[in-house]
Amino acid sequence: MVQVSFSVTADMREYTGDSMLYFRGACERIATGGAGDFMVSPGDIDPPALVYADIQTYIGTDYPWYPVVGNHEAETTSDMTWLRDFYLGDNLPNIVNSGPANAAETNYSFDYGDAHFTVINEYYDGVSDTGTDGDVPDALHSWLSADLSNTTRPIKFVIGHEPAFPQPDAESGRLRHEDDSLNAHEANRNRFWQTLVDQGVTAYICGHTHNFSVYLQGGVWQIDVGHARGFGDTGARSTFVMFYVMEDDSVWYYPYRLNLDSHNYEPGTPGKIEG
Repeated sequence: MVQVSFSVTADMREYTGDSMLYFRGACERIATGGAGDFMVSPGDIDPPALVYADIQTYIGTDYPWYPVVGNHEAETTSDMTWLRDFYLGDNLPNIVNSGPANAAETNYSFDYGDAHFTVINEYYDGVSDTGTDGDVPDALHSWLSADLSNTTRPIKFVIGHEPAFPQPDAESGRLRHEDDSLNAHEANRNRFWQTLVDQGVTAYICGHTHNFSVYLQGGVWQIDVGHARGFGDTGARSTFVMFYVMEDDSVWYYPYRLNLDSHNYEPGTPGKIEG
C-alpha cells in the first residue's frame, strides 16, 4: 500500500500557459494518472506565478505545490519576492522547519507520513538568499545538517536545483552543466554529499541539466528529473517523475517521458529504492 505519493517537475520556465505542448501537457497527464499528495519543483520555475496557475488550472486548486529556488529565480528579483510571499502566505502544508536567517522562506522542510522533505536554496550564502552561483556553503550546510538530524522520519529526501554529480540524459546521452553545477565547489559538494550519506538520506532530487538521470553515489541516489517544458527543449524528452513511499518504507520512482509523435507522456522503467 502507498502511504505517500508525489510528483516532481522542474525547469519548465517560460513554457507555461495554454499550449498542451508545454508544461500544461505534463500537468494534465499528472492529473489523469493520479497526482498524489503534492508536487515539488526543484527550480527554474520562472515565473513561478504562471507555473502555479497551470498547476491550479490543470491539476487542482487544492493541490499543494512546493517550489524550490533555481538559478533563474535567484537572478530575478520579482521571482524571489513572489516565492518569499508564497511561503509567508501559508500556502505550504505540513511545514516543520523554516530556513536560517535571511533565507527563512526559501529553505524549509516538511513531513508526509514516514517521509521528511528538506528543500534547500543553493543560492543562499549566509547573508543573502541570492548570494551564490549554486553552492552548499557553511551557513546552508549547517542548517541542512541540523534539519536532517532533528527528524525522526525514516525516509529523507533533500531537494535542490543543481546536481552534485551531473549526468547525461538516460536516453539521449546529452550532457549539460557538466562543470558548473554543485561540483564547481568541489569541497563543499563533497561535504554536502557526505552529510547526505551520514544522515541516511534516501535520495537527492534535483534538476538544472534538463536531462533525466538516476545515479547512485555512496548509498544515496541522485535523481535529476530533467525538464517539464514539453517541446520547449527537444534535446532530451520532457519528463516528470512520480514517487511512491510504500507502507514498508520502500520508495519507488516512475519516470514519464513525452512521446514527441503522440504528444503523450508515457511511463518509463520504474525503479525501487529500499528504505
